Amino acid sequence: MAAQSLTYGRTADEWETLVSETTTFLEERARLGRTTTYTELNAVLARRTGLREFRFEDASERAAMGHLLGQVVERDFPTRGYMLSALVIYLGGNDAGSGFYVLATQMGLFEPGGDKLAFWTGQLKGLSGHGAS
Repeated sequence: MAAQSLTYGRTADEWETLVSETTTFLEERARLGRTTTYTELNAVLARRTGLREFRFEDASERAAMGHLLGQVVERDFPTRGYMLSALVIYLGGNDAGSGFYVLATQMGLFEPGGDKLAFWTGQLKGLSGHGAS
């Protein structure tokens, strides 16, 4: 039996489960017109999937969560037209994390030096009440 390659210590099947469940949870939040935190998302994913939580004290685990959210957006954006990851904020924060803007820039949606708050709130408004595509 061939060894399965790991990404951030998780198998391809685990990533598929995480992407699917993250998308579902963020769609639920969008329908409610509410944001979530990385902490809440982490707990929900562990509960719903049975997979271990991301350990945010470890930089590679924080990067793994960013990778996960990037995969969600990569798969979902072509049909939705908005970045589901806009719904995820830091505990006690008031906008998306830096990775959100990096990804938006890479996707050609946000110009470096642009108005981050206006871009983020535009994404939230586009998502609000429209969880399911």
